[in-house]
Amino acid sequence: MKRFRLILADDHRIFAEGLERILAEHYELIDLVHDGKSLLQAVDSLNPDLVIADVSMPGMNGIDCVRHLGKTHPELKILLLTMHEDLSLASAALRAGASGYVLKHTGARGVLQAVEEVLQGRIHVSPQLESCLHSSIKSSKNGCRELTPRQLDILRLIVSGLSAKEIAAKLDLSPRTVEFHKYKAMERVGAQTSAELIQYAVKAGIGEV
Repeated sequence: MKRFRLILADDHRIFAEGLERILAEHYELIDLVHDGKSLLQAVDSLNPDLVIADVSMPGMNGIDCVRHLGKTHPELKILLLTMHEDLSLASAALRAGASGYVLKHTGARGVLQAVEEVLQGRIHVSPQLESCLHSSIKSSKNGCRELTPRQLDILRLIVSGLSAKEIAAKLDLSPRTVEFHKYKAMERVGAQTSAELIQYAVKAGIGEV
């Protein structure tokens, strides 16, 4: 069975070394670095399956690393860790293309769950933040959920039959960013699957199958 290859980046050395030991029990941890620039160099040379990075790092912060790696390694999955329950940071991280955003105080079990979900291609947000993110995009009293212009653009292209990779190339985005906007669009319209999202779009006159 394949052991996924991970890089961990965190400038809090005691936390990083503790998490390193836990991750090594389940995955192949190929490098541990302590700043953003070292992370970029490690990714270039080692080509991991997943990066786990602290949001706050010297040299280049985690969100800036996500933006950079989204251009140079668009298929790479990146999970960000933070001590701060800040919705604006969480939103910025996901918009930048992060595959997940996890609070450090969720503990080892929470981080391992996030890693597993991200490696499965899902977007993971710590439950404490996810509930707040959901409430921040609740519908108006009539139940209508407004989609952002970017979500509408992506939804039209999904309906036309394009894949996330094709949409990313067309809109000059990373595939992860496309998946994030799709995920948020599904939340806003109450769709549980891609098929339900397309059904909603067709009924709403957003593109044609």
